[in-house]
Amino acid sequence: MVMKEGSMIYQVLVLTQTNYPVWAVKVKSIMDAHGIWETIERKALGEAVDQKKLKQALAFLFQAIPEDMVLQIASYTEPKKVWDGLKTRYLGVDRVRTAWLATLKRELESLRMKEDETVDDFVTKLSCLALKARSLGYELEEGHLVKGLLDSMPKSFL
Repeated sequence: MVMKEGSMIYQVLVLTQTNYPVWAVKVKSIMDAHGIWETIERKALGEAVDQKKLKQALAFLFQAIPEDMVLQIASYTEPKKVWDGLKTRYLGVDRVRTAWLATLKRELESLRMKEDETVDDFVTKLSCLALKARSLGYELEEGHLVKGLLDSMPKSFL
């Protein structure tokens, strides 16, 4: 992030095959900071959205997706349709989401802290898994995460 004349310039994260949950959080926060998130998630039903904001949001989303995907969604003229299309493509239907959650749970269960790893680094890994699960609509309980932390620590820490 670069500060310039009292405003912020944000670096746009490009969507990949594996980063959708993190990408969605970052893009949403940047769009919200620029006042264009309302083109995707309207505060009131039937509320008219400024055409300039619609164009800005659409341009922003096209900037945040890989070039090979631009032509696939070029026919969408509304940012909400682009957003929903990407969400469906990367999170998919319920069974795809369920498979992603199962993978995350297995990753959590198999995660082990290395001898040379700091507690902070390991907690960051756990938090990242929890955020990914939350982005898929599943909330990992804090007690489960704490248990995972304690179970995963090397004997030398205990």
